[in-house]
Amino acid sequence: MKLKLPLLLLLFISIFANAQQTMSVKGSQPFPATQEYTFICEKYAFTGEANIQIAKTDKGGILKITIATSNDKAKIAGGLYVDLANADVIACTDKNVKESSEGKTTAYYYFTPAEFAKLKKNDIYAVRFIINGGSNTFGNETGYFTAHNKKNYFSTAYDKSKKSYDTAKEISVL
Repeated sequence: MKLKLPLLLLLFISIFANAQQTMSVKGSQPFPATQEYTFICEKYAFTGEANIQIAKTDKGGILKITIATSNDKAKIAGGLYVDLANADVIACTDKNVKESSEGKTTAYYYFTPAEFAKLKKNDIYAVRFIINGGSNTFGNETGYFTAHNKKNYFSTAYDKSKKSYDTAKEISVL
């Protein structure tokens, strides 16, 4: 009996630890989503990172991209391109769905059902985006940036572990 209780408690905790992530766009109903990936963005000198999350909707899907900024004038704007591992490119148009808070800016881009089906079959290789905003001395960097699907900046040749996220696997589960 003493062994059953800790075992059941461990099982109960593991179920909730692996609970499904959700994404809500400007207070809408929550959609089932992947974990939030931290892609490496080497040219973005402020943080070098972009957070990417994918959600499934009734009409396809949503990509959420979040970056830290040094001022509130900087926004992710314009089109966005999702490069897939098989060399396909998904072009997303800017629907002007954006949020800013706590030194971060977020933009949402929508996928058609056909584009979402591509995401289920191929890992995301990179996401290309534009940052617009007021440029001043010691201000935020603006321009064109690419966030690559990498887990770490550096690794050794002897490290044989996978160095990118399995985005297709997680998206197909949604």
